[in-house]
Amino acid sequence: MIKLRYEGVVYRPPSEAQSLIVQVTIGCSHNGCTFCGMYKEKKFRIRDLKDILEDLQQAKLTYGIVKKVFLADGDALVLETYKLKSILAKIKELFPECVRVGIYATPNDILRKSLEELRELKEFGIGIVYLGVESGSNEILKSINKGVTAGEMLMAGRKIKESGIKLSTTLISGIGGRSKTSEHAIESAKLISAINPDYVGFLTLMLESGTPLYEDVQKSIFHILTPEQIMYEIRKFIENVEVTNCIFRSNHASNYVALSGTLPQDKNQLLQNIDIALTGEYGYKKEEHRRL
Repeated sequence: MIKLRYEGVVYRPPSEAQSLIVQVTIGCSHNGCTFCGMYKEKKFRIRDLKDILEDLQQAKLTYGIVKKVFLADGDALVLETYKLKSILAKIKELFPECVRVGIYATPNDILRKSLEELRELKEFGIGIVYLGVESGSNEILKSINKGVTAGEMLMAGRKIKESGIKLSTTLISGIGGRSKTSEHAIESAKLISAINPDYVGFLTLMLESGTPLYEDVQKSIFHILTPEQIMYEIRKFIENVEVTNCIFRSNHASNYVALSGTLPQDKNQLLQNIDIALTGEYGYKKEEHRRL
């Protein structure tokens, strides 16, 4: 991982492991999700454009060739379009070999941009947007203080798809607790089916000390799922989701079992792999080996 001047801890999607990471915002503008411990030490702000462009210039001097760039922190798409275009233009000037620029986005970031703006950003180099959906259930989204509804998530996802930018969505298995596991699986399948993203991945809930959800678990308000219950939940999602040529991944460091395939082509194989896991033929990842 290539990293320049960076304030605080680096967070990026697994697929951006070899990317040049350039911090254009500090933290996350929402930063209120009950399960999330990221960016808590940071006060959200947008970095000065001059400093960002200097970082890119330094990256050229230091690394020479850069094939992929990731714009951090939590929701860099919050930047005004003209600033993003300035950054992307500089990336294209310095790194003509760069094949993709990736960026995190909240649903509100996306909805604030016009379709024309998003298409312009695609032309300037944005190749993929990472959207944390977490769940398709309105009740769960409200309980975790996501700040948006499933309907707004749907509009945001479809807008990215219409712009031509690749869309990678993330769900969190276990985020509804034991009482809402079926609702989480089915409603998430409905939402993802309606968006039809290019990628859908599952992380598995990990509790972080100091978060509201961690406190709810300590008070027995929220009950976490066992590894077996997690597998049943993911199985129900796969059974119900209807997408076209969507790459599915459940191989994040937080997951108990690694799964990968393309939907709908590999649906039966994925279900078979889950069933094998449920028989106990091979073990689940130990808790101490799971990571965010």
